[in-house]
Amino acid sequence: MTVTHPPAAPEINEVEMSDLRASLALGWQDFRRAPWLGAVFSLVYVLGGWLIVWAMTAQGQIWWTLPASAGFPILGPFIACGFYEISRRLEAGEPLRAGEVVGVIFRQKDRQIPAIAAVIVVYFLFWNFLSHMIFALFLGNAVMTNVSSSLAVFLSPQGLAMLAFGTAVGAAFATLLFCLTVVSLPMLLDREVDFVTAMLTSFALVRENPGTMLGWGALIAVCLFLGMLPGFLGLFIVLPLFGHASWHLYRRAIT
Repeated sequence: MTVTHPPAAPEINEVEMSDLRASLALGWQDFRRAPWLGAVFSLVYVLGGWLIVWAMTAQGQIWWTLPASAGFPILGPFIACGFYEISRRLEAGEPLRAGEVVGVIFRQKDRQIPAIAAVIVVYFLFWNFLSHMIFALFLGNAVMTNVSSSLAVFLSPQGLAMLAFGTAVGAAFATLLFCLTVVSLPMLLDREVDFVTAMLTSFALVRENPGTMLGWGALIAVCLFLGMLPGFLGLFIVLPLFGHASWHLYRRAIT
C-alpha cells in the first residue's frame, strides 16, 4: 500500500530591503529576456483599461472612470500568472514557447487559481459598489447638472471630504487584498496547496515582515498609478517588471 503524505507547510522567511532590490533586478532581467511575451500579457490589461474608459464615457459617466480605474489593478493577478510562468521557466532553464506558457495558465482552471480569482472578482465588484455608496452619501444631495463635464463639485467641501474618505477606504481595501495575494498566486502556480492556505500564508508573510512588505505594496501601487496615467501605456513596462519580480520575491520569502 502506498502511503501519501500531505505537502509540507510553507515556511516563511524574513524579507529585507535587499530582497526587494534583488527581486526587482531579477524581474528586470526576466523582462529583458522575454519582452514580447510580457507585451502580450500586458496588452490584455491595457485593452481592459481602455474598455473601462470607453464604457464610462459612452454612458456619460466619465467620473466613474476614476474609481473603476483605481480598482482595476485588483485584476492584475490574473495577468500576473503569465509573468510567473515565464520567470519559473527561465529559472528552471525550460524553453519559452508561447503556446506552452499560455497552456500552463489555462490548465490552472483545474487547480486552485479559479477559486482565488473568484475572491478577487467579488472584491473588485464590491469596491465599485462601495465607491457608488460613498459618492451618494457625500454628494447625493448636491446639485449636479453636468458632473461629467464639470469637476467643480469635487472641489466643494463635500467633494473634498468624499475624495479623502474614499481614498482612505480604497487604501484599506487595497492593503488587505495585497496582504492576501502578494505571494498566494505564485504559490498556487508553483505548489499543490489550497487557496485558503495560500492566502493565509501570504497574510502571515506580511504580518511577520510588515515594514518591508507594505513598502513593497506601496511601491507597486505608485508605479501602477504612474503607469496608468499615459493612457495605460506605462503598464507595458510596469506589469512585466513587477510580475516577474513578484515571482522572485515569492521564491525568497517562502520555502
